[in-house]
Amino acid sequence: MNQTITLDDLDRRILNALQIDAARTNNELAASVHASPPTCLRRVKRLIDAGVITRQVAILAPEMVGTPLTAIVEITLDRQGAEHMAEFESLVAAETAVLQCYRVSPGPDFVMVVQVTDMPAYHALAHRLFASQANVRNVRSFFSMHRSKFETRIAL
Repeated sequence: MNQTITLDDLDRRILNALQIDAARTNNELAASVHASPPTCLRRVKRLIDAGVITRQVAILAPEMVGTPLTAIVEITLDRQGAEHMAEFESLVAAETAVLQCYRVSPGPDFVMVVQVTDMPAYHALAHRLFASQANVRNVRSFFSMHRSKFETRIAL
């Protein structure tokens, strides 16, 4: 279980700045949060070591890289024992088109966000992950017609 750490004002300024643009240099980051570069570097390392910062990535425009179709998918399993849930999660983890997968309650067992090239690609994914799996009872898919908001930033 992850344990939270105490964040002071400087930690929060650093995290907010990195959530907006993690590609800036340490000197640029330090200047934007009003800290010295060595202090900023130590703080970022501490936040990484503590698991507050888990990764630093580039966020791509799906339509620009050939995967414009977003599906939000609800999955209900026949058997919900821990081993069956873990088995389904392992299957999903290996599928690169699945960007996010959540165990949820109440309602379906899982909600996933899927990014694919088109409907034939979604159909192939649905066959691999859902139709060919004996433990999948129900699949409900929603297709994005317009993304009005997409944010990765957590308010601090």
